[in-house]
Amino acid sequence: MAEALLSVRELRVRFDAERGPLYAVDDVSFDVPGGKTVALVGESGSGKSVTALAILRLIASPPGTIESGKVLFGGRDLLTLAERDLRAIRGGQISMIFQEPMTSLNPVYTAGAQISEVIRLHEKTGRGEARRRAVELLGLVGIPSPEERADAYPHEMSGGMRQRVLIAMALACGPRLLIADEPTTALDVSVQAQILELLARRKEATGMSMLFITHDLGVVAEIADEVVVLYAGRIVETATVTSLFADPRHPYTRALLASAPPLDSSRRLDRPRRLDAIDGIVPDLAALPPGCRFAERCALRRSRPPGYERCTVEEPPLVALSDGRRVRCYYGEALP
Repeated sequence: MAEALLSVRELRVRFDAERGPLYAVDDVSFDVPGGKTVALVGESGSGKSVTALAILRLIASPPGTIESGKVLFGGRDLLTLAERDLRAIRGGQISMIFQEPMTSLNPVYTAGAQISEVIRLHEKTGRGEARRRAVELLGLVGIPSPEERADAYPHEMSGGMRQRVLIAMALACGPRLLIADEPTTALDVSVQAQILELLARRKEATGMSMLFITHDLGVVAEIADEVVVLYAGRIVETATVTSLFADPRHPYTRALLASAPPLDSSRRLDRPRRLDAIDGIVPDLAALPPGCRFAERCALRRSRPPGYERCTVEEPPLVALSDGRRVRCYYGEALP
């Protein structure tokens, strides 16, 4: 197994609300190996984006607080670095594609100026060279007439074009780790395929690692090497992408896969079928139920397997199974 470039250990992120403290990320641990892509998946509210923001200490405080944990990158804990040292890493060694393209760009600067700023900040390049590279990056991410678009302001661009500008900014300095938070959400299917191919090529050419956040399980199957499944702030399963799609061991993972179009052996969408829905909603983080956080929605528990009563009394630990994956379920090893 490749050595971990990023190691997240026992990360807890708290938000202080009128109803009390909410733990959006609760004791989360995972690795991103060098040259590999790890996908974070789960429903909205599961803690994916908060995890990504916490890695770079971008949680707004107040109301958010990184309460505990470690984020090791190249052997250094990003949570304890001085702000000046962390700024040298952000955008240079670790880049992030943010989820919302409509608000992530500065409205008073052109696209080219914003990409150039990243390059000049981290590589001490002159204005002319930074401008040339900005235009090159815009062309690389599929923006037509990149020379002209470099002088356009965000309000003059579509949402998909703004997203591609953000991707160009993230790739500008050849990061060792790219954190991509729903990077293809605003793009149509054809452009989405181009961007995924671009990211895959950059990964192969530079050895870049990726932490990829998405709701699209088809994208996960296409781009990821390993998968971390989050539910209500907790990891419920981790596995290689092949193992996860072939034999998911947590009922929530199974429910997610059943709610998505099926994949054939080549990881492409297969013949159509009626999709299943996951009953209920994600629990309120301010009033979490006792026991397993997924128990009230779990089809396996409703079938009343032996010992099912403990599912609503005591939360199962995250344990390693014989094949190396981790599962937070009392029936993970014996799940039919």
